[in-house]
Amino acid sequence: MTEPQPQCIRNVVVVMPAHNEERHIGKAIAALKTATDALQRKHPDITASICVVLDSCTDRTADITSANMAGDPRFSAVSVKLHSTGASRDYGIRAAMDRLPPAGATSLWVATTDADSTVPEHWLVRQVELADAGADAILGSVEPDPDDVDPAILRRWLELHPFREDHPHIYGANLGIRASAYVAAGGFPRLRAHEDRLLVERVRRHGFVVTATDTTRVVTSGRMQARAPEGFAAYLRALGSELPAVAGG
Repeated sequence: MTEPQPQCIRNVVVVMPAHNEERHIGKAIAALKTATDALQRKHPDITASICVVLDSCTDRTADITSANMAGDPRFSAVSVKLHSTGASRDYGIRAAMDRLPPAGATSLWVATTDADSTVPEHWLVRQVELADAGADAILGSVEPDPDDVDPAILRRWLELHPFREDHPHIYGANLGIRASAYVAAGGFPRLRAHEDRLLVERVRRHGFVVTATDTTRVVTSGRMQARAPEGFAAYLRALGSELPAVAGG
């Protein structure tokens, strides 16, 4: 008996939470425009939209977002006061799904990234390829921006995170999921950190197909000032604190 084929993707939504990202968000939006353009050239039948979820911003993030997405109907922004990356991601995803009929969840693909990250041009094209081949969730790799991180810390990070297929890492800055799998797994939990890990754990427990790949690598900020108590910046800072011991050992 043959396995049922996955439903082809017909709609793509990108959700990007942002909290005080005036330094990075212009570049992040520009990269998303390029990736969306590439998707629509490759798949003109697929509709695509990008939602920026502005969470409790007190700097110029909202103004920069508005200026960079002006005139592009594919982009929208919403302001919330959730103080949670997980809740912000979930808010954007649920809002996108509310605009589709329930049956559309299997053909809707949701991609998430962060406002301090830049996606590659083929980011969405590759995710759709993998989804149409059977993936229900895609775990992409990330690379700290070499212009934004101490070289010694970057070398140590690369030692611990070799770029390869079937890697074990999970990053909200580079994640994609079929909407039907997202709903079945209960969505992103309302947490400030590790919401991506918990979601993927639930997706796997439900038996969905999870693909980890380095073919959609995203460049993310190498800053050391942590926004989330156990997020990516905090991890880089911890690596930095370990360097003397590593060098001495």
